[in-house]
Amino acid sequence: MNVRSIAMAAGVACTCLGIGATSAQAQSSVTLYGRVVAGLDYQNNIANDAGKGGGTLWRHAGNQWGTSMLGIKGTEDLGGGMAALFVLEGGFDLPAAKPNGADLLLNRRAYVGLQDYWGKLVLGKNLAIANDVWYIDPTGQQFIGTATLVRGRNWQGNDNGIEYTTPTWGGFSATVQTGLGEQTDGFTKLRKDGISLVYAASSYEVRAIYDVARDKNGKYSDLFNTSKEFTLGGTATFDDLKMFAGYQRLSAPDAPLNAPSKATHYWVGANYKVTPWLTLIGSMFRVTQNRNAGSANLFMLGANYALSKRTLLYASVGKVYNSATANFSVEATNNNPPAGGRQTGTYFGMSHSF
Repeated sequence: MNVRSIAMAAGVACTCLGIGATSAQAQSSVTLYGRVVAGLDYQNNIANDAGKGGGTLWRHAGNQWGTSMLGIKGTEDLGGGMAALFVLEGGFDLPAAKPNGADLLLNRRAYVGLQDYWGKLVLGKNLAIANDVWYIDPTGQQFIGTATLVRGRNWQGNDNGIEYTTPTWGGFSATVQTGLGEQTDGFTKLRKDGISLVYAASSYEVRAIYDVARDKNGKYSDLFNTSKEFTLGGTATFDDLKMFAGYQRLSAPDAPLNAPSKATHYWVGANYKVTPWLTLIGSMFRVTQNRNAGSANLFMLGANYALSKRTLLYASVGKVYNSATANFSVEATNNNPPAGGRQTGTYFGMSHSF
């Protein structure tokens, strides 16, 4: 599966859906949307198979600032304030011309639902509710951001899902989500559940998220994969300055004794709009683990320069400092330094949305 085939499939689907919507009702709409991102990425002090550092890597940057994606979404007015809706969305690595993760066309979202005065109910595949940390991440969930020191824990998807979002009452709203494991020998195996509570005002926001992901045995066996996660954080805006702060607590009570079973992760950061086109980003993150698994501090600086409402240039740089027994990468999930090592990374490129 490559980007060309994704685009062709989306175009055919959009045409077919658009024809159907037009013939059915004038109040229907179908929209093709997406984002394409590409650039360059550099990391140093990468450990080899023997655990020794010193390796360096230059590679393309396809998802480091934010994933490329292609999607189709549509709504139909059913009358009386009720609407039907659907979303079909796939993420891909633009320079490599291949889908993210598994070879799937719709690897981010594929759901259908209803929305009314009572809220929104959707059925199908969606991003896991842990992804809502995006709202309180000063980097916007870049590779150097809130996902880094939890090894991508908040990037999970939620297959076979059911999700309900309340209306907003006086600034308060909530979302609940479950993902059915669909195993014949147990209801909890491979199941995911979560809830997100939000209070949003004009100049600040507070968000609390609790989610759980179980393994094939229904256990919490991997701290950064199948575990319990609680997140609390918020933002505050003062004219051109937006401040961010967050706290996460991860727990995997069924983890093996030679692996960490608890971690605490917290961060602070800011976005400052120097001009209507230039935004500067600064943030710092810290994680601590139990069972002598160590800790790490991560520092990040970045800049986004808008050439238009749809096109921007980006540049980000970060450095991670590991304690003696930790080996977190400066970027999420891969190319780790040796235990106790420091690592520097940077990526820069261009993003265009449509």
